[in-house]
This record gives sequence, structure tokens and C-alpha cells, in this order.
Amino acid sequence: MSSQWPTIEYRDETMREGMQIESSDISLDDKVRLLDALGETGLPRIVVGSFVSSRYTPQMARIEEVLERFTPNPNVIYTALLVNRRSYERAQRFVPPLTIEDDRPFLNAHLCDVFTRRNFNRSQEEEFASWPAIVEDAKSRGVAEAEIRVAAAWGSNFVGEFSLDQRMDILERAHTVWHEAGIPVTSVGILDPMAWCLPHHVEEQLIAVKERWPHIRRFYLHLHNARGMSLPSAYAAMRALTPDDTLVLDGTVGGIGGCPYCGTGRATGMMATEDFFHMLEGMGVETGVDVAKLIDCAWLLEEIIGRPTFGAVSKAGPRPMSPETWFDPNMPFVETLDQARHFKLGPDSYDGGIYPWREPISSPQRPDSMR
Repeated sequence: MSSQWPTIEYRDETMREGMQIESSDISLDDKVRLLDALGETGLPRIVVGSFVSSRYTPQMARIEEVLERFTPNPNVIYTALLVNRRSYERAQRFVPPLTIEDDRPFLNAHLCDVFTRRNFNRSQEEEFASWPAIVEDAKSRGVAEAEIRVAAAWGSNFVGEFSLDQRMDILERAHTVWHEAGIPVTSVGILDPMAWCLPHHVEEQLIAVKERWPHIRRFYLHLHNARGMSLPSAYAAMRALTPDDTLVLDGTVGGIGGCPYCGTGRATGMMATEDFFHMLEGMGVETGVDVAKLIDCAWLLEEIIGRPTFGAVSKAGPRPMSPETWFDPNMPFVETLDQARHFKLGPDSYDGGIYPWREPISSPQRPDSMR
């Protein structure tokens, strides 16, 4: 990665955050096909799903069968959301290829009391009340570092916008608790389930954390995309951080994903994985990820869920950067999403389209051999 930017740790959440809002009737075969395809894209880290109760998340009911049948890529770190001791026990059977990460313990509170009541059936005060037990468990395990988090960070669909001071108050409160326990804080997490992020607010927040706690070098952003701001906010985060920092980001192929508690359902979305890596590629950041294969995954996903996804690069294609990939100036009108797939499928995609020009189009801006 270019020395200009922070180290980026990207976690593709298609199979977890994405699928948990989709139909529980998606077939096992389709889930395995998609997970196998994701594993061939060069993505370094893929979240395969969550070991949770099928009563509340029926979309994850067959996660064991998915893991029994998929073909793991040895170059990929496969992880899963593990929410309690029972989920850890269920996941152990699949290690490897599954990696059970010993993540930093974290203290988290939502700024929106309504959201935490809807999502977790508890109040904000009850979130604070859970902190001492988390700290005692961390001390008993001898953990060396911890994380502080604030969720519903920039705003709420139920109670409105939150300020930088409100976010910093939660983070300061959590930092103090860890400090008094003798456990250093090395990471901060800022979660945006209701998609209130804006680029300048993200930049402002990260700069404030770096100024208040210069020793923190790891920054985790979980950004939703209901208002289309997750990708520009991720870029703003990259601009705000330094090469000594690590930026952890989540996203999904096609930008799918949602939350039944937010009031925006599937429209909540996430940053589209293919769009993010297309941006990095255009910025000259080496990633080892194949955007063309990510587009294949987005098309497969659309076939599986039966509708277009939210991602942009899978619709219009990557920027055609070389003469070999430039569009044909004599193509007919391209009007539909299917016709636009000519960037990958060729001229058959727009065969029969309207052609209104009286004579073939040529231009001195194109090489002689292409005029």
C-alpha cells in the first residue's frame, strides 16, 4: 500500500451483514457458490456469517452446512460473528478454515437509547451497566489492550443528530474505565447503523480522537449507506489518518445489508466492496483484489436475490483506462442496465439498440487504428 495512506484492513461482510437482511429461503447451494466466488477475488478477509440463534436470525440457520460444503482459499482469513460462549463452541468445529480471532475487548454504548432498546431490548444505561463485567473478564484473562466504541455515532432516525461532544463523552467515559483497570486502549470503534455519516464529520471525529489520545493507532469504522455517504466517508477517513495508523472497514458486495431495527430495512445498505476497491485501484493503492471478479460476485448475488444491488461499478464497469477497454464510439444507444454490461460481456449486450447517426463516428482523440 502507498506510504501516503493508512494500512487498510477490509472485512467483506456479504455473507453476514448482507445476508442477514435477505430472505431465509436462499438456498444452501447459492450461499456456497457465492462464498466460493468471494474467496477467489483476492479479498484477504471474509466474514462467513454468524453463529446466532436461528429464532432471531433465520438467515444464519444453516451456517454449519455452508462451512461444511464451501471450498476455502488458503490465502483468505475466514471469520464469523461470535456473540457468546455457545457460538464459540459451535464455531470450534470449523477451525480451520475458520479463524477465531482474539479481538480486543471493547466497551460500547449507543448514543441512541431508542435504537439500543429496539435492537438489544435494553436501555443505554443498561449498556453502561454491563461495562464492569466486561472489564473484570478482560482482567481475568490478562488481556493486554482494549477498544473503546460509540455506536449510532452520528445520528438516529428516531431522535436526530448527535454532536462531536456527545461522541467524545462516551469515548472518554469508556477510556477512563479501561485506564482505571490498568488496560491500555489501542483502538477506537465508531459505528453508524442508521447511516448518518458524512465525510466532514468522519474526518472531524478521527482528528479529535488522534488529538485526544495520540497513542491510539487503530480505527474501526462500521458505516452504513442509506444516504450514499459510506464510500466518501471511508475516503475522508483515509485522508484524516496517517501511514502509522490502521483503518478497519466493513462492506459488502453490491452494498447489500440492512437493519430491521433502523426503519430503513434493506435500504440501509453498506459500502459496496467492488466500489471501494475500484476507488483504491484508481488511487494507485495496491490491494491484490481483482475488481473484475468482484463484479462477477455482484452479478451472481443479483441472480441469487432476484434484484439489482446498490453497487455502482458492477453496473457501469470500471473506468476504461486503456485504448483496449475504451467504449466503441459506434455503439448504439445504451439505455438499460443489461445493455450497460457490454463492458464485460461485449457488443452482444446492446445488439439491436437504436442507432441514429448518419455515418460512423471517428475522432482525432482516438489512435489512428481505432478511428
